[in-house]
Amino acid sequence: AGIRTHFVVACGAALMMVVSKYAFFDVISKGIYEGVEVRLDPSRIASTIASGIGFLGAGMIFVHRNTITGLTTAAGIWATSGVGMAIGAGLYSIGICATLIILLAQIILHKNFRWIRLPKAKVLVIKGVNEENFQESITKKLEELSISIRDVSIDSDSENSTRKYTFHIEMPY
Repeated sequence: AGIRTHFVVACGAALMMVVSKYAFFDVISKGIYEGVEVRLDPSRIASTIASGIGFLGAGMIFVHRNTITGLTTAAGIWATSGVGMAIGAGLYSIGICATLIILLAQIILHKNFRWIRLPKAKVLVIKGVNEENFQESITKKLEELSISIRDVSIDSDSENSTRKYTFHIEMPY
């Protein structure tokens, strides 16, 4: 699970805890019904919703060729149920604030950071080289393109009198 999924689950769990703890303060927890003492625990409704939505979210998670999809969506639906519980219990400001926090986190923590350009590690393999000073000339060309060289390995092919160069490079973006 990625950082967004963890964040959404943490926000949803915190919200559901607040709902369970504070949303039912105005409900009488004890009473007598037909001569029998009755104890009410309306916060159990919140726990039932949380587990029920968790079951629905599990149906949204797919595994295909060692790739898991739908995990953040399932977490989002689970957290959304917490927002619904908060709004339904009359905790409007908490529900609205949680919604804004979750939406902001979904936008900021999205995996495609377009405004941040991190270097990308690549491997450049050049085979069949037989010219002298090849490494120096390719190093100069890569530096002109702002490409950093982290490591170079050279393998000789005695059969063809050529060399194979393996450059471990970092592209600027």
